[in-house]
Amino acid sequence: MKISTNIRNKRKNLLLRYKNIIEEFDKYNALDIPINVIHKKYIYPKFFISRNTLYKIFNTPIDEELKKLGINTEKEL
Repeated sequence: MKISTNIRNKRKNLLLRYKNIIEEFDKYNALDIPINVIHKKYIYPKFFISRNTLYKIFNTPIDEELKKLGINTEKEL
């Protein structure tokens, strides 16, 4: 199924934003710091997303969906 360029670009931008959020989360992720604290101190002030959205991002297969769209993340970043 072919998707329009506009929808493809919106999805690409959303997935790349998700990837940035995951990278930011990984900077502060440690076994002794709860997710709530990481979200409150570091993720929310920068990206303005809720905890539910953060959990949704955790469950999104970002790299797989980018490959489905035919986007090489190494080249496009």
